[in-house]
Amino acid sequence: MKTIFMKLIFILGSTWLMVILFVALALGMGLGTFIENAHSIDAARIYIYNSWWFETLMGLFVINFFLNIKKFGLHLKHKWPTLTIHLALVVIIIGAFITRYHGFTGLISIREGATSDEVLSDDAFLEVEIEARKGTRTLKQHIEKQQLLSSATPRLNTFSIGTVFDNRDITISYKDFVENARWSFRKEPQGALFLKIVETKQGERHDHFIKENELLHCGDISYSLNKPVEGAYNFLTLREGSLLEPPLTGSLLEMATGRKTEIVGGQRDTVKTKVLYDFGKVKFVVPEPPAMGALVLTSGASSGEMDGSDGLILTVASDTIQREVVVLGKKRKVGEPTTTMIDGLGYTITYGSKVHELPFQLKLDDFIAERYPGTTNSYSAFESRVEVLDGQKKQSAEIYMNHVLDYRGYRFFQSSFHPDEKGTVLSVNHDFLGTMVTYIGYFLLYFGLLAILFTKKSRFGQVVRKLKRLDAMTKWAGPIILLLVSFQGYGQRDIDPMDSMVQKKLDSILLHYKVPESHAAKFGRLVIQDANGRMKPMDTYASEVLRKISKDYSYKELNANQTILSMIQFPELWFNVPLIYIKSGNDSLRSLLGISRQAKLAPLSKFFDKEGGYKIKNQVTLAYKSMVPNQFEKDFIEVDRRVNLLYNTLSGEGLRLFPIPNESNNTWTSNRKLVGLGFQKRDSLFVAGILPLYFNTFSKEIPTGNFQESLRLLEQIEKYQSKFGHEVIPNASKINLEILYNEYDVFKNLFSWYLSFGLLLLIAAILHLFKGRGPFGDMLWIPRVGIYLCFAAHTLGLLARWYISGHAPWSDAYESIIYISWATMLFGIVIGRKFDLALAATAFVNAMILMVAHWNWLDPAIANLQPVLNSYWLMIHVAIIVASYGPFTLGMILSALSLLFMALLNKRNHGNLRLAIKKLTLLTEITLTIGLVMLTIGNFLGGQWANESWGRYWAWDPKETWALVSIMVYALIIHMRLVPKLNNTWLFSTMGVLGFYAILMTYFGVNFYLSGLHSYAQGDNIVTPGFIYYSLGVVGILAGISYFKRKRYPV
Repeated sequence: MKTIFMKLIFILGSTWLMVILFVALALGMGLGTFIENAHSIDAARIYIYNSWWFETLMGLFVINFFLNIKKFGLHLKHKWPTLTIHLALVVIIIGAFITRYHGFTGLISIREGATSDEVLSDDAFLEVEIEARKGTRTLKQHIEKQQLLSSATPRLNTFSIGTVFDNRDITISYKDFVENARWSFRKEPQGALFLKIVETKQGERHDHFIKENELLHCGDISYSLNKPVEGAYNFLTLREGSLLEPPLTGSLLEMATGRKTEIVGGQRDTVKTKVLYDFGKVKFVVPEPPAMGALVLTSGASSGEMDGSDGLILTVASDTIQREVVVLGKKRKVGEPTTTMIDGLGYTITYGSKVHELPFQLKLDDFIAERYPGTTNSYSAFESRVEVLDGQKKQSAEIYMNHVLDYRGYRFFQSSFHPDEKGTVLSVNHDFLGTMVTYIGYFLLYFGLLAILFTKKSRFGQVVRKLKRLDAMTKWAGPIILLLVSFQGYGQRDIDPMDSMVQKKLDSILLHYKVPESHAAKFGRLVIQDANGRMKPMDTYASEVLRKISKDYSYKELNANQTILSMIQFPELWFNVPLIYIKSGNDSLRSLLGISRQAKLAPLSKFFDKEGGYKIKNQVTLAYKSMVPNQFEKDFIEVDRRVNLLYNTLSGEGLRLFPIPNESNNTWTSNRKLVGLGFQKRDSLFVAGILPLYFNTFSKEIPTGNFQESLRLLEQIEKYQSKFGHEVIPNASKINLEILYNEYDVFKNLFSWYLSFGLLLLIAAILHLFKGRGPFGDMLWIPRVGIYLCFAAHTLGLLARWYISGHAPWSDAYESIIYISWATMLFGIVIGRKFDLALAATAFVNAMILMVAHWNWLDPAIANLQPVLNSYWLMIHVAIIVASYGPFTLGMILSALSLLFMALLNKRNHGNLRLAIKKLTLLTEITLTIGLVMLTIGNFLGGQWANESWGRYWAWDPKETWALVSIMVYALIIHMRLVPKLNNTWLFSTMGVLGFYAILMTYFGVNFYLSGLHSYAQGDNIVTPGFIYYSLGVVGILAGISYFKRKRYPV
């Protein structure tokens, strides 16, 4: 027995078990995100996150850690940072268990002026009330069970509840579960007789089917068919028709004529179809006569009905008698009680959220929703002004995004609001103990992680000292690296040959009347309000419109400002200019438009037939209706958006240059949309006539070249904007900076500069290695300084974007990529101070990152923030977590170089390359450790942000889950040295490259393929998966060659 126990302890404490646990948890969590994407988060929770085996793995991790404390000397004084980190993770896991099993979350909905203490639970519960009459006594038993169900997990949904009541064995067991369930009536000649009624409650429609000889209970209202019961709405079927005997007096409203007829309670009256029966609280319509058939419970998901109740089908057994019972309900919704009699016992069964009563009340005094200027649905912020009523105590509070109300262990967060903006929806969290324990774990973790970077006796400090010793032993010696890069620039846009003569004529007219660049630049300083309420210079608007329509920044000899001016001046001509970008490959779209297969651009006129009909209307309608559009449908959606953008620009409706005087939301409008907006006559005449007058004046001034009068008219528009729109107009410095930002387009141009200086440094470093001391060594400073200057420009560009937008420049897909690029270059410069090859390789990879940022599927436009993102947490959490991608990228580069050096090993260079590989390995461990520290801190800071924003520090969102997977992957790489058979340079370098695919999945995979809060482009086909396969093939070949070379020439 003792031997078995010791073997068990040995297994539980083995480092191989640690490796297995790392891999199992990472694979499980990664799989969970795909299950969620394919089915739902509930399915992912049932299969993975809430499963017994997943919790067992975490428990084994804790045991494995404690059994290894003595083995690896973590109890020793100089290893306290490492011990702190691991203890912190144990505390976090304990806090998570407390939250899961003892915490409570829910929603409370309150109307303005109303008071409530009822919280609807986030989780669904099955509640069963059993009753039995014993003479004058009534016996009752209440059963309650929390249930997490999904139609995607039929085998794991199974449950059974057993009890004894009134000396009878009662079992309530699971039979089936239907998401978004709806009753469908199927006519069958041999079926039972049913009558359908449509009931309305609180403005919501509910379809009910009354079965013959049975009672239908809808709350406290009962209906019957051919089974009269006192107090119920009794329907009777006769040969000549159907009758209704209501318990109350009401009315009948014929909707076609509006005629109202009284119905007397207790008296039978002929049933009329398609009229409204109104009995006060009870209102219903009988849409059709009774029919023979059967009720079938089906999912409404296929028909687009996603907001209905779920259907839980149960088998209720009392001794030997059993019956099937269907219960409707779902999470965050009060279930509909189902009552039935079985074996003389009454059952009331409910499935849905449970109503919890707070020990105090909340009164909503006011709800305030703030919009971005000129928008209707683009909210900048919303808040609830509430009053806490606790006996004699009263406390006023304001709740808004990232600002919570804490009271008596309950936390209230702004979650949503009612469509009419007269009510609020607050998230409620009651988890003081779990949150406190978890936060203690977080802070211990942050402290320990930072300590390992700054403590000399930590593993990190030891690696840094080893690297310094290698520096003292040898100069950098290295191999030949040959990088061949090919470019494919933007070519001349193909034009439909059929219209070539017409296009030449059009272009000649447009170019003859083009506005001089200096004049167009003054027009570009005018402020415009875009559809999302952002105030921007016309210069920005023009470049964004042109880029979105044509995927280009200019048209022929016209820059963006000149192009927009020409569009406003000659909309009829631009109707026939090929400007709308058509993605290559969709020949059916080109065929519908009547353009050649080679054409990349199409004129607006090609989208309409001779009668003015929209040629692609049917395809676009079907595409927008599709819940998951395919690539064919996406192409039609994209081109439809470009058509609408160009049409709005040519019609002038999109040019919101003029503020509406004294408008409460600072809305601006175009000169084409003035009716009903409250303009005074003088102002409306100015707005309607100033642009036509400007262009007419400008045309007259072309022969003389003196544009003084037209410039004066532009000044009049600026004065009008300042007079009525001063509250939202950006200041002059911001406008000037944004125009400069557009002109220099620093991030787009940095791609070629980083690439040029990186290649120059690479070539100079290689030649220096071969020639030794000489002119090439003296030349190294030139490309190095060039890279430093590029990084300075990169930094200034980010700061400029920050100032212009008013938020940190890492809030969307484009911004996060250019920030990752900056962080990668920062760590490349730090690490590359003594290693020119590392700096050159980082500059090259950085150029590739910036190239990706300017692919067509990323929009570089500056946009307003969502309310939840308008937080200091964004600057902390996102900055750290995205910046961690920099050292991980650099670690991947260094690992790849290490594998390349191993592949080039031979007898002559073995000595030099062995030292070089050791340096690279140590450098890689340093960069991966820094990246892991930053990613871990950033990810758990995100949990704190989530907890401060909506009351939940971990929700298994795909982004946070894949960040945790990446943490697992890199933690495994760092810990591999503890396993003797895994402690070798080749495996460490190979994993350093392969581990980066977890980062790619965390960023690109989640952002563009999976669903979730962090997804940038759900449903859009963004990144070509073939790239992943090709790169894996290259890594596999390089790893294979280096493996055999390393065995022959050990390093």
